[in-house]
Amino acid sequence: MCCLSPDRYSTDDDVLSPYTSSHGPSHSHRYVRDCQPITYGNVTHETRQAGNHFGSPLVESKIFVSDISSDSETPKWVSGHITVVQDPVRTVTVLEPGGPGGCKESHKELVEYTARTRKCLIAQNGGYFNTRTGGCLGNIVSDGSLVQNSGGVQNAQFGIRKDGTLVFGYLSEEDVLDKVNPFVQLISGVVWLLRAGKVYINESMQAECDKTQETGSFSRFVEVVSARTAVGHDAAGRLILFHVDGQTDKRGMNLWEVAEFLKKHGVINAINLDGGGSATYVLNGSLASYPSDSCDRVWRCPRAVSTVLCVHERLCHPEDCSQHGVCVDGQCQCQPGWTGPTCANLTCQPAACGEHGMCTPDGCVCDAGWMGANCSQECGAGFYGDGCNQTCRCVNGGSCDSVHGRCSCPAGFYGDSCKEECPLGFYGLHCLQPCECGDLCPCDPVTGSCNNTLNGERNSSLHKAGYCLGTKLLKQWKEQEEAHKPRPYLSEQSWLVITAVLAVLLLTSVTGNLIQVCRRFRGHVQQKYSYVPLEAMNGRTAQSAQPGKSLFLPDDSDSQDSL
Repeated sequence: MCCLSPDRYSTDDDVLSPYTSSHGPSHSHRYVRDCQPITYGNVTHETRQAGNHFGSPLVESKIFVSDISSDSETPKWVSGHITVVQDPVRTVTVLEPGGPGGCKESHKELVEYTARTRKCLIAQNGGYFNTRTGGCLGNIVSDGSLVQNSGGVQNAQFGIRKDGTLVFGYLSEEDVLDKVNPFVQLISGVVWLLRAGKVYINESMQAECDKTQETGSFSRFVEVVSARTAVGHDAAGRLILFHVDGQTDKRGMNLWEVAEFLKKHGVINAINLDGGGSATYVLNGSLASYPSDSCDRVWRCPRAVSTVLCVHERLCHPEDCSQHGVCVDGQCQCQPGWTGPTCANLTCQPAACGEHGMCTPDGCVCDAGWMGANCSQECGAGFYGDGCNQTCRCVNGGSCDSVHGRCSCPAGFYGDSCKEECPLGFYGLHCLQPCECGDLCPCDPVTGSCNNTLNGERNSSLHKAGYCLGTKLLKQWKEQEEAHKPRPYLSEQSWLVITAVLAVLLLTSVTGNLIQVCRRFRGHVQQKYSYVPLEAMNGRTAQSAQPGKSLFLPDDSDSQDSL
């Protein structure tokens, strides 16, 4: 029975580890190279261009239940999965346990959980790890990032390079760190099962031999039956994932049987991955294999492991299509203005727009006055400006500047639109040449010829000029005539002021004289009618005869009485 409870983990009792103390042999890559069969020369790995079968199903998962015995009297049944990946470059990723950073933290995680971080369609355990510390072992590259460098430890490797090449075999540290054609995915196994279609276990044992930790010698690690996992490729460049259920020493397959089984199914190169209780196969997010680890006396539980081989929907490289497109089934669909398999290139390149344009996501944007796909053509005659969509205003054969629309006038014309003929007396370009005709006669405004007839507007202009000149001469003559007339000493305004003052004085004099006349007339009337009483005249005769007084003069007191 199998335990799928997320909070119950295995006891790691079915450990199948190839080495006792440290992972991998202590000898160098040169040793591996020198010990391999001479037929392979100095090359210690095999390559094959990965397939790209877009018309086929993305991935095929096949369950097998097979009798692998060579002796017909004693059948040996095994069961497991073979997975065929049509486009490994875009659909296969090496995942760290629990996601990015898992190896750095020596983290272990169930394959199911790690698979969820990438929405894996199929996930299978990958490389080896330290069962005590949880640390990842071997070389690891995930999506182009170097997670771990083993320092040249010689174990069988599987990787995918940037150019889409599948690599199987032994690698030097320089190979792992190659920058020219770097690995985008890389994982380490133990034992190269098939090389170029042939079983390569004996040669691999010589290259990787050492004692194992729990199961004895390296040969026992090869010979013991157990749950196994492997990865390889076929002749079409399709990636093959292999998994067989088992339990160490009880059921499953040894590595010789795995190699023969894979060879029978058309696999060309293959390496062995972590097995025993680590062997796990997850299909569409669910455990599809039978774990060999126990979690108590009744239940079997999957083991938390290290790296995982994940098969997912086709991805683009980079996945975000350089932020200028959308990944659809492994291919970048670029936004307008961007092109290339990764949408990293503008539709137009800077050099394509020449000296008179600028490259943008919408193509070449031409400078004012230029047009064309690469901005190499000037605006057509009669047009100027941005996009050459403004119409020139030049007349009389004038040509306009394609950038600003300024008119270049032909000989004999001037002005913003070349509408005006040269003024009388001048001709040529910009009307700068003075005419040289006798009697100051006007010349042809274009050629300067004196033998010309003025017609139309030119004649009218001359007529207007004569009238204007005559009017100005008449005005000037009148001004001169006025200037020669004798001028009075006093101005008209001064005379008016003087006249007004004299009139006021005269009026004042007349008024004064009238007042004097009226006063005199009134005094004369009062003296003529004065009354002298008779009594006074009779009683005061003697007194009245005083010297110096007249008899008939009026008395002062009587003079105050009114009549």
